[in-house]
Amino acid sequence: MIQVLLMRNFIFEVNDFIYEKQDSGEQTYVSRYNFQMKRLFDFMTALLGLILLFPLFMVISFLIKINDKGPAFFKQKRVGKGGVLFVLYKFRTMRVLEGTKDGLFEPGNISRITTFGSFLRRSKLDELPQLFNVLIGNMSIVGPRPEVEKWVAVYPERWGKVFSVKPGMTDKASILYRNEESILVRSENPEKMYEETILPRKLELYEDYVAHNSLFGDLKLILKTLFCILL
Repeated sequence: MIQVLLMRNFIFEVNDFIYEKQDSGEQTYVSRYNFQMKRLFDFMTALLGLILLFPLFMVISFLIKINDKGPAFFKQKRVGKGGVLFVLYKFRTMRVLEGTKDGLFEPGNISRITTFGSFLRRSKLDELPQLFNVLIGNMSIVGPRPEVEKWVAVYPERWGKVFSVKPGMTDKASILYRNEESILVRSENPEKMYEETILPRKLELYEDYVAHNSLFGDLKLILKTLFCILL
């Protein structure tokens, strides 16, 4: 299990700041106000979204059920802040197969995706249940996308920095690789391509977010995400 031990830094509060000391000896100070504002923004956005989108949730759930037997929601363990596992929620887009371990889905494998599930994936509507993850506090609206343990184990030394923030529903990598599934399907070896090409680039973007995130930057990423989805 990927745990907090992946983190090579520690954080504690001093008055109105978060004091962070790295192994290298580097020290940084970040206003606690930014953390409080981000959590308040996440909570209010998720709560409002769940209330306003409740009728849409019901319609999507109904259509999933009548198109394919099985639950409306897909649950999978992902690695979150501090390297701690949490359960991520999505609308189910794949046929249920007995013996499938923990919602495992390999890169480039589209054989189990249902017709309606394909629509949900293209429109990104399958991600909406993660508003519940944001509401309860194990995700943010904006932040590095959470991975499964398998892919965290590939570059554990790089994930330590990424795990200093909560994972998010969207980020620069989500926008850049919004057609990731199509890219992997065309590859002769999807897993190798994901491991050696896509994942390292995603980690670069995740690390950049950790170093430069701000409320204004989050708002810009939300607008860019909506723009990409609607076009």
